[in-house]
Amino acid sequence: MKTKSLLIKDTTREERERIVAEALAACGGECDLCGGCDNVGGGNADEIYRPYIEGEKELAEINREYNRGTVQ
Repeated sequence: MKTKSLLIKDTTREERERIVAEALAACGGECDLCGGCDNVGGGNADEIYRPYIEGEKELAEINREYNRGTVQ
């Protein structure tokens, strides 16, 4: 089975919203209190991925910035 590309050029905004929602479904979005993904105090995960949803930054770029501590 072929995996669909997650790149902005290969997805619609609606698909990107679904991709992020499905990826974050396990955590419930309570990032300031949870720590399950080591994001305690890191802000709302939905907002971290907003640039991907809006078609401004690829997931890989956001994840690299997050790991470096430079997500804006």
